[in-house]
Amino acid sequence: MSTVSRRTLLGALGTTAAGTVATTAATTATAAAAPAGAAPAAAAGAAPPRPPRPVAPVNAEVAAAHSIDYRALPQQVVGVDTEELMAVHTEADADALRAALVREVWKSADSRLPTALPEVEEGVDGGELPAFEGVRRIDRLTVRLPYGLSSVVFLLLPRHSTHGRFALYHNGHGEEPSTMQRTTQGLLDAGYAVLLLAMPLYHWNPKELQDPADPSRTLTVESHNDLGPWETADFSTLRFFLEPPAVALNHVQRTYRPPSVQMTGLSGGGWCATVYPALDIRVTRSYPTAGSLPFFLRSAPPKPSPTTGDWEQRKDSHPAFYGLTDFMDLYALAAVGENRRQIQILNRFDDCCFNAVGHRAYEPVVRHRVQVIGNGHWELLEDATHGDHTISPYALSVILWDLDVACAHQP
Repeated sequence: MSTVSRRTLLGALGTTAAGTVATTAATTATAAAAPAGAAPAAAAGAAPPRPPRPVAPVNAEVAAAHSIDYRALPQQVVGVDTEELMAVHTEADADALRAALVREVWKSADSRLPTALPEVEEGVDGGELPAFEGVRRIDRLTVRLPYGLSSVVFLLLPRHSTHGRFALYHNGHGEEPSTMQRTTQGLLDAGYAVLLLAMPLYHWNPKELQDPADPSRTLTVESHNDLGPWETADFSTLRFFLEPPAVALNHVQRTYRPPSVQMTGLSGGGWCATVYPALDIRVTRSYPTAGSLPFFLRSAPPKPSPTTGDWEQRKDSHPAFYGLTDFMDLYALAAVGENRRQIQILNRFDDCCFNAVGHRAYEPVVRHRVQVIGNGHWELLEDATHGDHTISPYALSVILWDLDVACAHQP
């Protein structure tokens, strides 16, 4: 494994280019060190005050380098009734749509997720991964998929955990493996066992598939945009993307029985961390980052324009799946249910995609719809602290606060 300095990656957890973000740990330490009389002490037996949620200002230097297109609502939102774009009005609607989407992905009559288990190798060296601290053991889970494709999921078990929770982290497409290090290390430090995933064909995943016209031949596929020949009326290539987390979770549930499972991901991994929790209620809390926008906003981000998304994101690639739903309903499906919640994270000045402020047109609608349903929580975090395609230190501090402070009383 590479030897990137953890101090370099994590030392700025509470810091942005524009200022310092108060993290949970820092807030707690500050409260403990406050002089007498600065705040009333907690009454005997009363719960201590909850650390406040981290907040951060807009990075003025980064903002000054971007045009008005990154600060004003785009033309694409004019005249769009975003409330009418959502089909989910009740929890029953969410259940019915979820079942229909599962049927479409797996072409199943019973609307059940796959029940297969992965091949498990315990105690591997994880040489394909960045260096992590506090890891007791790394297991390699191999998921066998149709057409001879396989997907590898690494399971990192922490040395210490008081809650037994598990988390999935999905690194997406071409992002360097090092991009996963900050978030994964933060989760490990907080006691989470972490499942590391990457997109099919990327990172440690093989690129070889059987030729759909001649199974005796093996083809090397470099891009998701080349998956067209495998997409048929009887097989959805979305299985290549969504089956690995399902099969990995089957192993985790059978072996460890965690009280809850969380999911986060970046870019294409942010897309997966949007769609997969919408289909699988075993994922309790999700934090997709820089991963999607509803279809009416795909031409709105200044860079690139349009932001069409990769093969798995496009309506022309998957007309049956996206004919059932747009992303606003997927956001709601991932948030509705007991102890379920989602915070979508979008970087305003992201140098890749899904940037600017078009999301402000739908954020209150999705949030309100989930509130009206009355079982679950959804919100959007607009991160304006940087100009990168990443899960920033600020965003990570909010994720960890949400998990370990806001949801401390939940499984």
